[in-house]
Order: sequence, then structure tokens, then C-alpha cells
Amino acid sequence: MIRVTDSTTPRADVVLPCLDEAAALPWVLARIPDGWRAVVVDNGSTDGSATIARAHGATVVYEPRRGFGAACHTGLLATDADFVCFCDCDASLDPGLLSGFVRRVHEDGADLVLGRRRPQERGAWPPHARVGNAVLARMVRRRTGLALHDLGPLRAARRAPLLALGLTDRRNGYPLQMVVRAADEGWRIEEYEVPYRPRTGKSKVTGTWRGTWRTVRDMRAVLREPPATHDLAAPTRAAR
Repeated sequence: MIRVTDSTTPRADVVLPCLDEAAALPWVLARIPDGWRAVVVDNGSTDGSATIARAHGATVVYEPRRGFGAACHTGLLATDADFVCFCDCDASLDPGLLSGFVRRVHEDGADLVLGRRRPQERGAWPPHARVGNAVLARMVRRRTGLALHDLGPLRAARRAPLLALGLTDRRNGYPLQMVVRAADEGWRIEEYEVPYRPRTGKSKVTGTWRGTWRTVRDMRAVLREPPATHDLAAPTRAAR
């Protein structure tokens, strides 16, 4: 795990896709690093999430198209900081840890930093979701050569290169497509262990076998995409 809390960490925007997370939002937003901006993307909440987010100082944008990827990408487009982070809005992950991720990217140690989830309590990560994640991680290793163990939502990178990846998935394959396309571009991708707690409320993605199956289906579709081809003379690393 890496954690940096000193004042020299550059400013970042944190994208928080949100669908009925009123109970979790106060905890999450209280842990956004000082000086950073929380961008809460309301994806059709009916529990007052947007009002609560705004009351806790977040910028709120709306994405009417249902889908994790749709919410994440709308949030990315709404950012303006040089560094962009992503975090779930359900209190299962601590966005305060992202300061260390951003420092790693800022110091040119990595282009994309991912959090490898480590459950802290019984029930934090349902068995079916953990099995699905492990299967996908093996598929990613075969597709990209990256020795990753998790495709978790806690991550950080530079904004301009993220936009240049041209991400198109608007469902559950979005986090994977980001990793695969970054790998195709020659990005340096690292992962660090992060505590993973039981989420507040019911998961909309991997809380059920059906949700997990849909996620695996979307991600398998991403893995079937052909690798990007580039001019051999063109740089492939994330631009700095």
C-alpha cells in the first residue's frame, strides 16, 4: 500500500460514479484529500444522493444513461485537473489513499496506478465476485502480459492521456478497457494493495450472480477487441 498525505501532492479530481449512495456519500466525501475536487456523477439516483453530495462540497454532474462506464466517462469529461482518479461511491474503498497513487504518477514512476483490493472483513468481497475477478485477471494477463491481480475501481492517471485512449465502453467493461488500451499504448501500470471493506448498501454490479455474469460478459467483449496498431515512429507512453 502507498499513502502520501503531504502538501506537495498535486491536485487531482476524483470521479465518483453514483447510483443511490446517499448513506455512503458523507463517509466517502470526508476522505477526499484536501484541495482536491470530488466529481459525483449521478446516474439516476432516487434517494437524494445529488443533494447530499452537493451539501458536502462535491461537484455534481448527471448522466441519464444507465451504466458504470457511462457514469465514469461523463465524470472524466467533467474534470479539469491534470490528474484524474476514480473511486467507487459505496464506502468500500478509501479515496484518501489516492494521494499516494497520484504522487506515483506525478513523479513519473507509473502511468496508471490501480488498487488491489484486500478484504478487511468477512463479506466485504462476495465469493462469486472474487472468482469472477480472478478469472478476468488471468484473461488480462494472457491478453496484455501484465501480471495484475485485480481490476478494481480505485485508480489514478493523467487526464489528457486517459482521454486520448478513446474509451468507448459505457457499461461494466469500462475499467478493463482502460487497462487494456493503456497496456496496448505501452503505459507503465502498477498495482498496490488497498483495504476493501463491506460496501454500504447493495451492489448494483457484483452484488448478485447475475450482476457478476453481466460484468464478466462485458469485460470478455473488451478482451476480444483487437490490439491497437500504431505508427512505429510514434511515442506509445502516456504523454507528460
